[in-house]
Amino acid sequence: MRTFENHESIVRGYIRSFPTIFDQAKGAILKDDQGIEYIDFFAGAGTLNYGHNNPNVTNKLIEYLQNDGIVHGLDMATVAKREFISMFVDIILKPRNLDYKLQFTGPTGTNAVETALKLARLVKGKSNIVSFTNAYHGLSQGALAVTGNNFYRDESHISRSNVTFMPFDGYFGSHMDSLEIFRKYLEDNSSGLDTPAAVILETIQGEGGINVASKEWLQGIEKLCKEFDMLLIVDDIQVGNGRTGEFFSFEFADIKPDIVTLSKSIGGGLPMALVLLRSDLDQWKPGEHTGTFRGNNLAFVASSVLLEYWSSDDLSKAVKYKGKIIKQRLEALAKKYEKYNCKVRGRGMVYGFEIASDPSIASEVTKQAFIDKLVIETSGSMSQVVKFLPPLTIDEKLLIKGLEIFEKAVDEVIKEKEQKLKKEF
Repeated sequence: MRTFENHESIVRGYIRSFPTIFDQAKGAILKDDQGIEYIDFFAGAGTLNYGHNNPNVTNKLIEYLQNDGIVHGLDMATVAKREFISMFVDIILKPRNLDYKLQFTGPTGTNAVETALKLARLVKGKSNIVSFTNAYHGLSQGALAVTGNNFYRDESHISRSNVTFMPFDGYFGSHMDSLEIFRKYLEDNSSGLDTPAAVILETIQGEGGINVASKEWLQGIEKLCKEFDMLLIVDDIQVGNGRTGEFFSFEFADIKPDIVTLSKSIGGGLPMALVLLRSDLDQWKPGEHTGTFRGNNLAFVASSVLLEYWSSDDLSKAVKYKGKIIKQRLEALAKKYEKYNCKVRGRGMVYGFEIASDPSIASEVTKQAFIDKLVIETSGSMSQVVKFLPPLTIDEKLLIKGLEIFEKAVDEVIKEKEQKLKKEF
């Protein structure tokens, strides 16, 4: 690891959580340079929903490159882009009765968020945006302004203006309706809330601690947006692309956002981001919002292959089935350690396990899990939630094996803590 320590910036993060040098990967297995295998419950922070080196994608990419296919094309028309757009419209949008234009942005999720915010302000002629507690939307200037975690929001490098934070669903517990709080702010001319151009939200806050918005809350937000002439932006960068069981995470709530941001798994493991926008919102002047890498043709090729998964409901059913396995195992573990006030949250194949009585346990558990050859990370404002993001295509037996490793890690960490407490007393 000396090369990285000596020459790479101290800002590096995941290398600290997973201190080995990875060399190969296939499906839900990572292999380091010593040939040691790890089960992957991280999936590139949700970028590898279809697994590492999906063979269908690999073969298609090799064929495309050998035929001298266009790799870099700015926003020029290419065969690869045409195929992706056609397939996305026919397989994803039309069956869901969604009429969106596609705008390709810079290659990462934060680029898509920046674009969505800029467009909303342009269309509405207003600058204020409403975001929510524990939100995470990226780390470039505009996206960072609508991100809640104070760890990223240092005053020295972020302008906090023109963003108002409201409580997410359940932020105050079940005894208080956060929708009513939001409505009160909107109705009161003296609340200090400038009339928003848009509301941006995640249906499940991944980095925020796997906070799950209910169907009723999402429908209530959509109603408020229509009533007060605000655009609804859904950030589906981490929990879209099938992660919840449907392609879009908002489908279950029967809402239709005005703008949707996508990245991570939409590129099949390659950099790609796009914004879906209602046709009437497409008010850009040609070239008004641009970028050198606003169309990764290799990602178009990869994504076109993976969209085939959605030509039937087989993957959707598999995600829901495996999601039930994750939920049942985690709930059983939470019951086992009931005195630690364990909480299980999630939907589909994105779940969080929180040991609320001692937030430090989550990080210790992930460290032990890595020793036992499971790659899994934490989330939440204090890294207090273990976050489950295995590839959607993971084999059931491998999924269960990974869950067993996690359960063993929890047992070991809690046992060690209890033994230390006994010695102290």
